Amino acid sequence: MKKVLIYSILLIAGLIISQYLGELGAGFFKPATEIIRLLTVFCLGFIMIHVGYEFEIDRSRLKSYAVDYGVAATAAAFPWIFVAAYFVFILTPPEAWGSFDTWKESLLAGRFAAPTSAGILFSMLSAAGLSATWVFKKLRILAIFDDLDTVLLMIPLKMMIVGLKWQLGVVVAIMFAQLWMAWKFMRRLKLPITWPWVMVYSAGLTLITEIVYLTSKLIDEVVSVHIEILLPAFVLGCMLARPEGHDPHADDRREGHQEGPEAPNEQKVASMVSGIFMLLVGLTMPPIAQVLGSQPDGSSFGWGTIAVHVILITLLANLGKMFPLFVYKKESSWRERLAICIGMWPRGEVGAGVLIISLSYGIGGIMITVAMLSLALNLLLTGLFIVFVKKLLAHKISQ
Repeated sequence: MKKVLIYSILLIAGLIISQYLGELGAGFFKPATEIIRLLTVFCLGFIMIHVGYEFEIDRSRLKSYAVDYGVAATAAAFPWIFVAAYFVFILTPPEAWGSFDTWKESLLAGRFAAPTSAGILFSMLSAAGLSATWVFKKLRILAIFDDLDTVLLMIPLKMMIVGLKWQLGVVVAIMFAQLWMAWKFMRRLKLPITWPWVMVYSAGLTLITEIVYLTSKLIDEVVSVHIEILLPAFVLGCMLARPEGHDPHADDRREGHQEGPEAPNEQKVASMVSGIFMLLVGLTMPPIAQVLGSQPDGSSFGWGTIAVHVILITLLANLGKMFPLFVYKKESSWRERLAICIGMWPRGEVGAGVLIISLSYGIGGIMITVAMLSLALNLLLTGLFIVFVKKLLAHKISQ
């Protein structure tokens, strides 16, 4: 668990440093945050290519994948619904409960609770030596579907904000085209899989997604085509052919292992990229003090009241990930099902991005304050979540 501890420290260090970046002035802060965002995307792409490279598809079990998709849909929707409802019915005056704008803003801000951070999840669980477990393999599927469902669930929300736009259909079409490519060309792409090449692939995907995004903004500043790198990187990893005689799962049980080729130099670089990713995820958090200072109603809530709301929102967001506890009863124990639920608790860069978008739309007040502090608390607890997962699976690891 040494590497899990190191990753946790890097995550917390990034979170702390992020709170001081804003004090360096707008001339430094804006370009710095953009560089941090691009580096985060690049590192996530590297990690997800390796995750896809180790992914196995059982074409005889399509029905089970349909079940997994449904379970992942609950993991994406329930936290969002719970948190948005809390924002409306607890943090908003009763006279505003029927307001369209209240629900629109609450649903947008509440989306921070929906997506599991796949990069954090896979890096941490691999480092804990859990890659060979049924839980890890199931989480690998659920986390990918969780990301897809989060994108799909954003479509109606964006329609509420900007209306029916063709760009929203393009995002869905691209997403399903990528899934088809992963299914059709699984292990058929004969390209080098050593770490320098994987970095080139990740940089290329980062460049492509940015070009698509910036080009779409030229067409329509309000509605852009934003492709999260998680899925294209994962799909590319699935398509990459494995060298003959190469077993990417040979070191799955080794503590400290990372997804990807098992050669020592490959593992060293993969570990370094994962560590840098943890630091960058922490750095993506907006400066909380600046946001608090800009909120007109922040002074009307005492810190004790805010702390209670933060704890309750964090509990609700994680409670929304608990549906897998009631599924998979024939193939797993309650410990494994609970481990899946806790494994989906880590949030990260996507949640921080949602809050930044919410601020750009002028959404603020106690709702954003609580959301930001809840996300920060969840980041601080990430290492403990992984420790709980490992303790729940201790009996399986020892077998």
